[in-house]
Amino acid sequence: GGLTVEADWPDKKEASMVTTVASHIRNMMRGVTEGYTYRLKAVYAHFPLTVKVQGGSVVIENFGGERSPRVARIVGKTKVSVEGDDVTVTGVVLEDVSQTAANIQQATRMRKRDPRVFLDGVYVYTESVEM
Repeated sequence: GGLTVEADWPDKKEASMVTTVASHIRNMMRGVTEGYTYRLKAVYAHFPLTVKVQGGSVVIENFGGERSPRVARIVGKTKVSVEGDDVTVTGVVLEDVSQTAANIQQATRMRKRDPRVFLDGVYVYTESVEM
């Protein structure tokens, strides 16, 4: 019915490792029973960008009018689906799901531009535990 993670006479580093291991186990149990979902929204002002899933990567085309597509890697056995401007990332392993969502968001980062003006990109707007 339960699981105990402990260390005998832990110092500061060992105590933090016990907490980390307990959190990883908790995340694994929650992932298998409920799953993790991240929802992302494609936002653009002038050039309509398109998001596609091709094999083990997400391809973002026409970002800011660029000719070459931007590519984000899908980590592990994470599933990515695209419906219009919404991108849904689901999976069992929290680290893989969150890293895939971060890869997609980072692929559309604007460089050498004012981020307050150029708000185009794909952004995470909801994180939830569901499947």
